[in-house]
Amino acid sequence: MVQTKIFNWEIGGPAGAGQQIAGNIFAKACMRSGLYVCDMSEYPSRIRGGIVTFQVSLSNKPIYAVYEPTHLLIALSPEAFAYCQKDVVREGLILFDKDKFTPEAKYTRGRKMHGVSLKAMTEQAGVPIIAGNMIMLGIAVRLMSHNLAMIEQVVREMFGGKGSEVAESNVKAITFGYQYAQRELHPKQYPYQFDHGKSGHNRVLVTGNEMAALGAVAAGCQYYVAYPMTPATSILHNLTNWADKTGMLVVQPEDEIAAVHHAIGASYAGVRSLVATSGGGFALMNEGVSLAAMTETPLTVIDSQRPGPATGLPTWTEQGDLQYICHAGHGEFVRAVLAPGDQAEAFTHTALALNLAEKYQIPTFVLLDKYLSEGHQAIKLPNTTVAVDRGVMLTTAQLAKIKNYQRYQITASGISARAVPGQPGGVHLTNSDEHDEAGFTIEGFTPAMRLAQTNKRLAKLKRVLKELPKPKRYGPAKARLTLIGWGSVKGPVLEALKSLPNVNYIHVQSPWPLDEKTYVQLLKNTKHLVAIENNATGQFAQLLRQATGITITAKILKYNGSQFYPQEIVERVTKITCTQRI
Repeated sequence: MVQTKIFNWEIGGPAGAGQQIAGNIFAKACMRSGLYVCDMSEYPSRIRGGIVTFQVSLSNKPIYAVYEPTHLLIALSPEAFAYCQKDVVREGLILFDKDKFTPEAKYTRGRKMHGVSLKAMTEQAGVPIIAGNMIMLGIAVRLMSHNLAMIEQVVREMFGGKGSEVAESNVKAITFGYQYAQRELHPKQYPYQFDHGKSGHNRVLVTGNEMAALGAVAAGCQYYVAYPMTPATSILHNLTNWADKTGMLVVQPEDEIAAVHHAIGASYAGVRSLVATSGGGFALMNEGVSLAAMTETPLTVIDSQRPGPATGLPTWTEQGDLQYICHAGHGEFVRAVLAPGDQAEAFTHTALALNLAEKYQIPTFVLLDKYLSEGHQAIKLPNTTVAVDRGVMLTTAQLAKIKNYQRYQITASGISARAVPGQPGGVHLTNSDEHDEAGFTIEGFTPAMRLAQTNKRLAKLKRVLKELPKPKRYGPAKARLTLIGWGSVKGPVLEALKSLPNVNYIHVQSPWPLDEKTYVQLLKNTKHLVAIENNATGQFAQLLRQATGITITAKILKYNGSQFYPQEIVERVTKITCTQRI
């Protein structure tokens, strides 16, 4: 038996053939059987046609990223075979639908190939042809000696909403495939069979979007508004599905311009609110960001990044929006940008962003990307208790003791107490013009008030910096080479570190604003610093230089629409250490 620490399973085929549901079932069943799981899907932006793939990486030990080498590939179309076969390892297995194609012998290269007629098998099984994906899943399950009962349980759960007839039809197809593999494929000869660990019931298989949505619920968000845009859309779907239980009002307006102003309006009225989009949608929200900054209305925006500019690659991943988010909106004002590195941080950082927005009355941002938003990872059940901090919000009793309430009162902290519309004693004016302490519009003829209000808003920066998550080091305290990155590169880097004993990694959780002292102190003994980012220009490296003067000359960048794979990080770090003799 070949010993392996990581197993990669992949299914590919035409859109509409059910690769994502098959992958989700497989991943969830593996997680419940005690394995550690990460997964991801690649798919086109068009509704019909094109290739859809789903990859699942498994291990007996914790893993934090999807790997590229494939050990078992299910190819449902010649196009999917052509796209995926190059990643199949030499001793791997390729299952294909021989009704659609037969691979040329030159592709064998030591790999086993087994064709099945899904048309004939679905007829024999008495299931619709669309259930061919489940027959293939059943074959794969048997070859890996996976627990069939666990798979059946997951299938019934996932198809339960469509009725028992649909669920049982899919169970029937999986069982048929399972029995076929038992009878025809000699499973004991298959080299990749996992010793399943303890029950995975203390873990959950979740996406970044699911955890961001859960973080919003836990942090007391009462109003969510969004116009659908991949890859942020599933936050809208989740919060809509949970709305009856959470009591959250979930709204889809006519566009992103309306969405951001909905959120500002709700927040102004005293309701904790959240809006999410992707880069193109956020481009429409810029004026709203400035409005929130001038009126000191709390605003939290989740930007799930995808490659731009314009519509770019709508269903792929990139970290190309960092500098845009840091500088969006005209004028000068304080903001906070948080960048979760994994699903657990998507929960905590979304909750933190909502707290900071209200406590400091500023715009806050959560930067996700397609890889993190839609990819699953098996994680421990998080502590979902969040200490909600709404900042200084006056009660009616407190307002009754104030003779002349001033919404924009000059304070040393920069924070002025809030009152919401309708509160007796809390009457004030708010608009997008510069204003005095009562909210009355001023002109440049009163420069002292302009200076006072601008300085008041900027005074929040020191306190915001103290509350942002600090950069976290992974790996040895002393290393020959240090990687520094942010967001979803964390998972692939942590996997790569397993093969790079003299390398450590600094994970930046809040890429803006940056505290100069923190980074200068953290990096003062670093021998060789290398930035790793999923964009073309090293956007965080530029921000770091701007804030601290620290220049990073070596960069590992990727911007082809895909996330980093652990092995390519190992290879690129090794190349740097060799060429620079580190």
